[in-house]
Amino acid sequence: MAIKPLNSNVVAKKEQPQEKTASGILLGAAKETPAYAVVESVGPDVKTVKSGDKIIFKEYSTTNIKVDDVEYIVVKEEDILATL
Repeated sequence: MAIKPLNSNVVAKKEQPQEKTASGILLGAAKETPAYAVVESVGPDVKTVKSGDKIIFKEYSTTNIKVDDVEYIVVKEEDILATL
């Protein structure tokens, strides 16, 4: 099922926390949740991002949803801080 955002909303798939560091050190339960995601779809009024962009967003300004065991976020375009 595809999620179609309305207005200036963006649907993105949140990146999973890293299991280990670049040097191979395993991270424990105190993993930090990343504040970035990959854009899946955009609403008709979105002007600055497109599908496939990696975005950094305000952590507490999203709506979290789960569809078919996949976690997505819905965020307003104005709450996107940057692209990677």
